[in-house]
Amino acid sequence: MLRSNQLKKGKKVLVVKKWWVLMVSAIIILNACSQQQSSKNNTTDTTTNVKTIKERKLPNIQHIVIVVEENHAKQQIIGNSSAAYMNSLAAQGANFTNYHAIEHPSQPNYLDLFSGSNQGVTDDRKPITKFVSANLASELLNSNHSFTGYAEDLPSIGFDGESYKDYARKHSPWTNFTNVSKKANQPFSLFPKDFHQLPTVSFVIPNLQHDMHNGTIKEADEWLKRNLDAYVKWAKTNNSLLIVTWDEDDTAHDNRIPTFFVGPMVKPGPYDENVNHFNLLRTIEDIYSLSHAGASNSVEPIVNIWK
Repeated sequence: MLRSNQLKKGKKVLVVKKWWVLMVSAIIILNACSQQQSSKNNTTDTTTNVKTIKERKLPNIQHIVIVVEENHAKQQIIGNSSAAYMNSLAAQGANFTNYHAIEHPSQPNYLDLFSGSNQGVTDDRKPITKFVSANLASELLNSNHSFTGYAEDLPSIGFDGESYKDYARKHSPWTNFTNVSKKANQPFSLFPKDFHQLPTVSFVIPNLQHDMHNGTIKEADEWLKRNLDAYVKWAKTNNSLLIVTWDEDDTAHDNRIPTFFVGPMVKPGPYDENVNHFNLLRTIEDIYSLSHAGASNSVEPIVNIWK
């Protein structure tokens, strides 16, 4: 009787061992399959990422100069004989036919372009306090690049007043940030004659007479040619770029504004993709491998215009 019980127990142990071996084998097979699938997925993801990066590749650019004009829609500038020089730039560069400002009035749009946000500002009055948010200038400086804003009629470096002659502080957004040095706020009279001395990225802000705010389209066009044409010619052989845009339209054309890029790395022609100030900010950030300020983090860079 004892031996019979021992035989039964032995058979039970053997069955348990066989069951355990089968379970372990199944787990090993499942893990192997899972690892193979994971490896396959990783390969696919890597291929996709490489393809995406390749498709979004942006050019290396030595210098970018951004000129901001005022209060005109695309229909008022493109094809207008009073803006002959501007139209010649649009024809030789990437001419955006569906580019939009973000809002109204002027100052929030300058802040949008510069920092990806209007920082809660909805009018043209001087903000009560300065901001600590990331912006194009702070990002450039943190990445060992350089930035300067050049404003016509600004009376001195770092001037923080609301106006002087035809200078308007509301058009110089960098003045509103504690993380941008006052030295970055300079009169246009200090715009370098030797363009090799330009910062990595600079803004040029004509005064109220020369940006179409108070003056005529023709006056603004002639000022731009007189003051920036030498840079445009230099940029062609020095891997640099001019961007001309507007803050907003005249409030009557769906905020669609003229914008064009001119430089040797640009494929000339009209481009009808729907883009705005946030896309422009994101594009500059990505060109210099910067972080993304505000809403620029949630939009795509402009990639289809580059040679």
